[in-house]
Amino acid sequence: MHIPTVVLDTNTVMALWFFEDPGLSALRAYIESARLRLACRSDALEELRRVLAYRQFAIDPARQTALLAAYRARVVCIAPPAADASPLPACRDPDDQKFLEIARDAGASLLLTRDKALLRLASHRLVRERFGILTPERWLAKAGEVFPQYVADTADSAPGR
Repeated sequence: MHIPTVVLDTNTVMALWFFEDPGLSALRAYIESARLRLACRSDALEELRRVLAYRQFAIDPARQTALLAAYRARVVCIAPPAADASPLPACRDPDDQKFLEIARDAGASLLLTRDKALLRLASHRLVRERFGILTPERWLAKAGEVFPQYVADTADSAPGR
């Protein structure tokens, strides 16, 4: 069985692991059942570590460590981009460029994000033939159209149920 490679931006990771967004429970179940391969890079993990420490989230240090470890255990870390890597469009937010690079370098099928700057690049000629950029909700709707029973089954077995 082919397991698609997917990249999650930091906000999507937070929605899944910290906020435990119930609207994404089927996505979390896909991940937990190893039906998606998550790709990441050290700078994206560092960004997640910094975000988990934001004062506004009031996450105690032990939980920060546990959340980061839980995500880290589910990803395949890839190397930084090679100097001769194929070109990508520039994201309006330079901090998000890394997610495009990770998707390209990991051979990902998808980048799942709610970030408008990244979503705008979905139809760019340097992106659209390599990987899709969708919101997690849109991807779940598409997966539900193709595999309705599986999405229902995974949602029922999602963490916290």
